[in-house]
Amino acid sequence: MKIGISVIMPTYNHAAFINKSIASLLNQTFKNWELIIINDGSEDNTQNYISHHLLDKRIKYYENETNIGLGASLNKGINKANYDYIAYLPSDDIFFEIHLQLLLDKLLKEPKSILVYSGIRYDYNYSVLKDSFSHSMGPLAKISLQLVQVLHKKNESKWIERDELVTDDLFLMYWGKLVDKGIFLPTDEITCEWTSHPKQRHKLISKSYNGGLHSYRQYYKVKEAIVFQSTSGEVVDERKYCHYLKRDNNALVNGLKILLVGELSYNPERICAFEEHGHKLFGLWIKETSLFYSVGPHPFGNITNIAYESWEQIVEEIKPDIIYAQLNYLSVKLAHEVLKKKTDIPFVWHLKEGPFLTRSNGDWNKLFELYFLSDGQIYINQLVKDWFDQFMPPRKEKSFLLDGDLPKSIWFNDDKSMLISDSDGEPHTVLLGRPVGFSHQDIGRLADEKIHFHLYCPYPEIWEDWIKIAQERTSKYLHVHSNCTPENWVKELSRYDAGWLHIFESNNYKDILKVEWHDLNYPARISTLAAAGLPMIQYDNTNHLVATQTLTDDLGMGVFFKNFDELSIRLKDKEYMQQIRTNVWNNRHYFTFDYHMPSLIQFFKEIIESKHIKSKHIKGPIQ
Repeated sequence: MKIGISVIMPTYNHAAFINKSIASLLNQTFKNWELIIINDGSEDNTQNYISHHLLDKRIKYYENETNIGLGASLNKGINKANYDYIAYLPSDDIFFEIHLQLLLDKLLKEPKSILVYSGIRYDYNYSVLKDSFSHSMGPLAKISLQLVQVLHKKNESKWIERDELVTDDLFLMYWGKLVDKGIFLPTDEITCEWTSHPKQRHKLISKSYNGGLHSYRQYYKVKEAIVFQSTSGEVVDERKYCHYLKRDNNALVNGLKILLVGELSYNPERICAFEEHGHKLFGLWIKETSLFYSVGPHPFGNITNIAYESWEQIVEEIKPDIIYAQLNYLSVKLAHEVLKKKTDIPFVWHLKEGPFLTRSNGDWNKLFELYFLSDGQIYINQLVKDWFDQFMPPRKEKSFLLDGDLPKSIWFNDDKSMLISDSDGEPHTVLLGRPVGFSHQDIGRLADEKIHFHLYCPYPEIWEDWIKIAQERTSKYLHVHSNCTPENWVKELSRYDAGWLHIFESNNYKDILKVEWHDLNYPARISTLAAAGLPMIQYDNTNHLVATQTLTDDLGMGVFFKNFDELSIRLKDKEYMQQIRTNVWNNRHYFTFDYHMPSLIQFFKEIIESKHIKSKHIKGPIQ
């Protein structure tokens, strides 16, 4: 049989790119190839745009009913391959005319080789002085070889599929499986282009490009729980905790039809509580998302997701009882659009953060109208409400106080652990997330007081340099851990004596005009610390307006300090710390979404009734 190359082309919503990719293959100096196109559930009429190419007998076209993922599509393509050599041409990438010939010549020249790769050009750069591409003769820094670069011998190894792992690391997905089968060789020539655009798979996955789990899930419409690992550091195993959340679709008995608009941020599984109380959920999500913005589809619950392109028509058909728009500043534009177009439906607006970001982004007018024109507003605390009231003329709309991203009560179990300090006699503190307000010198000062600092950072690569310098200051008292998932909050975190909130020194002197976001905010870590019954450490801002200080002081949950000497004394006072720990444990139900559900639903019903009365008044009696 004549030597040939099977070129696998995975495609998803690349109708605008695919013809150029196919043209680059047709232009190859090497002619004995077949193209196997795997359309992975595209929704952009891809087949219509390439129908003329399908007359070529060398081109085979297959279509998945739904998106099954890159790995499964590549395996499907390889299984249909007729030749012993496999190349890849993603439908947004380009071969230069000698690409396949050079790869094949290199592979045939070295019998021990299993894979060869070319150089690539990528990332078009523009400036006032010049415009040009970047180039690489092999893998990019921190990114493995790309599909378009590679030719390899057909073998029994399989690409990792979505039900195993989602990752942008192609070495982990497949190349690594070939290492023991032969040599990897470079051609040392740039013969292809890795086309750069915002919807590249690796950008949707990598937080380095503002991608992440939610971006990936939204774009590919992934509904099932997955294991997600990006080369930029994010590792999430949804399967570890999603099985705790029931997918039972409870009958709608006197329940509300609630349209969620925007995004859900941290602890998105909280919305399952609505369904558990007999309410039906629909979701209209923002398109611009990232690590911290949770959008559908979700691997839990039974939310009916609404496509943005036809949302007005679908909402007319659904006739929701209420619109619940939330949560962070990226939701403002979509929420405002819905507010203005659906004035007949009761509308509740809930902002977590941040008003200052919204202002600097130029959306303050929209945020103002969301508060002024909505039928009901939810504020994360009283200080936030007081702050917004400065901008609002007098109005009669109803309001409610509720932190934006409270977790479900399911994670608040009783699986407590023994304190580490009971065994070594030294205080052990924990910080979840970003080490806001901490310098390397602070870590050193804690070590001087023999206070341990345990850091659970979900994205440690962001803080890699910070951690390295802090460890140089003290390695014995700084401990870095991987992320703690919700089902382990109580067991894992209850080992510590106390947890850190954001550390900052306020300067508002009780003048509300001077408050900043740190003063207003409830950090998401509060609820996680409350789940484990941990006293909450924060700088003592007694003479200022600080929401976290008011909250923890009122509930007797805070450990306040002005300096580390003072903190050391308090952390080592066993009786004092035990009393605070008891206070936190006794009040922790307040930090669950479920606890507030009855009053939240009552608030919704009052909004609906008020809207109904107002509507009847405007229309007047029937003559």
